[in-house]
Amino acid sequence: MPDGRLYDTDWYAWTLEQAAALRRMAETRVNSELDLKNLAEEVESLGRSQESALVSALTHVIEHLLKLEHSPAPAPRNKWMLSVVEQRGRAVYALEDSGTLARKAPDLLPKAWKQGHRLAVKALELFDGVAPEALPTDCPYSLAQILDDDFIPPNRHGLG
Repeated sequence: MPDGRLYDTDWYAWTLEQAAALRRMAETRVNSELDLKNLAEEVESLGRSQESALVSALTHVIEHLLKLEHSPAPAPRNKWMLSVVEQRGRAVYALEDSGTLARKAPDLLPKAWKQGHRLAVKALELFDGVAPEALPTDCPYSLAQILDDDFIPPNRHGLG
């Protein structure tokens, strides 16, 4: 029987482990009043919500890094900077809370890039007149840069 340490040290991994255990119990038709199949889905869903929160935070960091790098407008740069700080904090918290999720983060980066890029392209086009082609099609930032409190790409229009 598990001693509960994984719950305290890597909650994301715990949700995956518990969902798998519930599914095994359901397959062996354990005599129980519990709805094991749906319980497994719900526990797994809790883990996915943590993964989704990480992707969301990475998405917003990428979006605002792209805006900071490519926007010719002096404002709202400070709001974008604050958003980068806030969302980096959320991403780092999620990664520190789960070694399993930290190992999975590089695989989640393409999804965050796609969403962050789409948001930045549309906002820069609508508000700053920046052509979508002016932005890179592949992520120019490493995961380490995205999470680094000191990393802000230089602005292409000389703004500080």
